[in-house]
Amino acid sequence: MAHAAPTAFGRQKRQTASRTHLHKSAFVGPLLLGLVYGVWAAFMKRQMGPVDAGNVFYGILCGVLFAGIMFALARIGPRLKREVHAAAYGAFGGIAVGYLHSLTDQSILKSTVVGLAVAAGVGAIAFYRYYTHED
Repeated sequence: MAHAAPTAFGRQKRQTASRTHLHKSAFVGPLLLGLVYGVWAAFMKRQMGPVDAGNVFYGILCGVLFAGIMFALARIGPRLKREVHAAAYGAFGGIAVGYLHSLTDQSILKSTVVGLAVAAGVGAIAFYRYYTHED
């Protein structure tokens, strides 16, 4: 009956605590990347004109959306299969970079190609990471 042996008390307690409480570091990464994305989007939208309130609010909106989606992917992603998890990160990265590239007044075709290239790269790297670091 080795398969029915109870786990150690300390280990069981740590696992339940980590499942119910969010650590501060779970917020830091998405918030910092959202801040960088928002500043970058506001800068691209400004197009060398003066900084006004519209650019600031646009940057804040883009940063909050980016951080929110990234936080949601970080929370929901581990419950998905590794293929779907990698595809979700690939799609998110491709859409984010493609949108930033579309703010440069390039053609929509070029923005799509850049977004698809980034999505393929991020998806492949994420799949490799999830495939090699399986439990």
